[in-house]
Amino acid sequence: MATTVQASTFGLRNVKILQGLSQERLEILAAQCAWRTVEPGKVIVARNSHDRDVHFVVSGRVRVTSFSAGGRQVTFRDEEAGEMFGDLAAIDGEPRSADVLALDGVLVASLSPEHFRALIAAEDLVRERVLQRLAALVRLLSERVIELSTLGVQNRIHAELLRLARAAGATGARARIDPAPKHADIASQVSTYREQVTRELSLLTKQGLLAKDGNALVLLDVPKLERMVEEVRSEA
Repeated sequence: MATTVQASTFGLRNVKILQGLSQERLEILAAQCAWRTVEPGKVIVARNSHDRDVHFVVSGRVRVTSFSAGGRQVTFRDEEAGEMFGDLAAIDGEPRSADVLALDGVLVASLSPEHFRALIAAEDLVRERVLQRLAALVRLLSERVIELSTLGVQNRIHAELLRLARAAGATGARARIDPAPKHADIASQVSTYREQVTRELSLLTKQGLLAKDGNALVLLDVPKLERMVEEVRSEA
């Protein structure tokens, strides 16, 4: 269920591609956006739908995902507050390429494709950030394709743990992922089944590479896990 809420320039100020814009521009955008809250688990955007709005995540988290005909979920990425989604359809006019679900209570500000394109045309800074975002998405998806093509399930799970550790800001030999990801979420990221993830995490724990600490998952030897992934990549 979605609930309409009042426009807020303060909320837009934290959206990454809009940072640095003038108060006047933010006020115009806030008035142009449709504002709503979405309950956890609800669909914000449906794959193959024909709406073209761009959605700014003001608060909460969303998951960009898709489901096979058999109901199997494949997750592309999660977006935190300050990110956006839906820009591809606004740019090329094609139907939505994925489903977007609210992971928790989400506040979104939705901008029409016409206003989004006008914003890109008027603001060089926004246009540059949109281009950088699209380039980053291409790189991310290219990396995922390579992993699916060259790595076995075990190493794809290892690679996903390393990606989560980097996203958590880890830089040393140990990394803390808090809260620990659900096994089903890891499975949807690496195109496998929850049971396989559970088995592999148990094996890593027995090998002394992984541990639970309350609600967190701790990688005890990040360099070794990196070597395990790179060795397989170099042999592919």
